[in-house]
Amino acid sequence: MPLTMMSDGCRVHYDVRGAAGPAVGLIPGLGGDGRFWEPVAERLASRFRLLIVDHRGAGRSDRPEGPYTIARIAADVLEIMDEAGCARAHLVGHSTGGTVVQTIALDNPDRVDRLIISGSWPGPDARFRALFEARLALLEAGRPDIYQAFTHVLGYDAEWIASHEAELDAAVGRAAQSLAPLSVAMDRIRMLLAFDRAAELGSIRAPALILGARDDEMILFAQSERIAHGIPGATLAAFDGGHFYPRTRADLFARHVGDFLMPHSAPSAP
Repeated sequence: MPLTMMSDGCRVHYDVRGAAGPAVGLIPGLGGDGRFWEPVAERLASRFRLLIVDHRGAGRSDRPEGPYTIARIAADVLEIMDEAGCARAHLVGHSTGGTVVQTIALDNPDRVDRLIISGSWPGPDARFRALFEARLALLEAGRPDIYQAFTHVLGYDAEWIASHEAELDAAVGRAAQSLAPLSVAMDRIRMLLAFDRAAELGSIRAPALILGARDDEMILFAQSERIAHGIPGATLAAFDGGHFYPRTRADLFARHVGDFLMPHSAPSAP
């Protein structure tokens, strides 16, 4: 579980899983903790060499004061790829991670083989701004517990919440610690409101799979449709399971990833 020094002195955590196979970068969402991917990584590690990245400002990485930008997190991913000896990789990004991999595909296309953008957006619209400004206001008011509870309601479907109530309650209880310092958590929300590459999507040339959930209350499926319509030749696939469907539907998600990244291998079992 290495912490590696970025070019600006921030230490960023990443894990390497799987000894062989094509390199795949897994970039998590706003929570920024690579452990989000654990159910998916368990299902992919036998076929791929996984680079599982924590964001700066979150997870097990350093949390320096800002500014924070999607472009800086994208640069961290490229520096980690360099350290791991990966000139190119498949990139899989969920939610905020999807904005990171969009950025790499646009600004460093030579580093990307295939691209999977999951539960993400190309730029803010009015609903997105209203929602994330409300989430920001909860942190500004010093209520990380309510912020975390709100995240669960928006992120998981009702069935998952009912069957994981104790686990989610514990996460609410840890929110003040896990989101500290709140100044950094707030800057990381502001970086989402500042991100907008929608007009540039037509420049992406990597084969792209766009995933979204029709019951996602955090990032509406219409955002995935916007991305799919913007990237030439992109494929769009729909899930259910709420915004965190890589966890709630890990088998199905991993199957889509494996089949898209290794299209000429034997088909996955149904």
